[in-house]
Amino acid sequence: MSPDETVSTHDLIELRVDPAVRWNPDPAFVAASRTVYGMSSGVKFRREVSCLEFSFKPLRMVEVDLPQPGGKLQRKLVWYMVYRVRNTGRTLKPVEKEASSFAAEIAPGEPVRFLPHFVLESQDREPTGERVDKAYLDRVIPAAVSVIRRREARGNMALLNSVEMSQQLIPVSDARTDGGVWGVAMWEDVDPRLDFFSIYVGGLSNAYRWEDTPGAYQPGDFPGKGRRFSRKFLQLNFWVPGDEFHQSEREIRYGVPVGKGQLYDVADGVAYRWVYR
Repeated sequence: MSPDETVSTHDLIELRVDPAVRWNPDPAFVAASRTVYGMSSGVKFRREVSCLEFSFKPLRMVEVDLPQPGGKLQRKLVWYMVYRVRNTGRTLKPVEKEASSFAAEIAPGEPVRFLPHFVLESQDREPTGERVDKAYLDRVIPAAVSVIRRREARGNMALLNSVEMSQQLIPVSDARTDGGVWGVAMWEDVDPRLDFFSIYVGGLSNAYRWEDTPGAYQPGDFPGKGRRFSRKFLQLNFWVPGDEFHQSEREIRYGVPVGKGQLYDVADGVAYRWVYR
């Protein structure tokens, strides 16, 4: 549909679901085994799983004059991470073995897209022990990209923001050709009181999983009740020993300080891990 086309209200169909209607596991006119639910209950979903190689430079800060809604410029501190993604060209392919069992084997991959999802999330705790609920999504800040590029990039090296990165097809790298692509993730208005935090990177892998909460589904409930879908993220751990009054990138440490692993749900010294969320 082109931008000039319009849709008549007569072309729209509204679907309403009555909350009082419950899933009927016992159909009246067909065998239960012939329903969609019955035929899909024993199906195993097997697919290829890919993963991009991720590397990054130290987490840094830069002060930039950013335009505000009123038209004026405001000096702000922008946190940023310069990173590179690389497609190794290898995937895990499910191969059927004896007795209908499956095994994962390495297979050649193809060019893929990286749809970046960066979240800077606090791992601090309140005096009561509860987690401080603060999280910041990656922002596209054009005024900051030009400043960061002059500081971090060499020559004509491109430095893509998250929107530009998602438009790229990451080619397969080999011994002769390195198809790695450089990008930058940026965060604005980060609380200066943060001491312990993690950066979660989504989109590096297409792996996911379903989790069923025990006892959440009861006969007669809608299919999928209590089921949770989660994707694979890379968790990068950081901490800042400085204070809130003088923020400096030199104070940012990569990893977990001694005795604070429980804040990140990891053992002491674990700088990164893969998690589902």
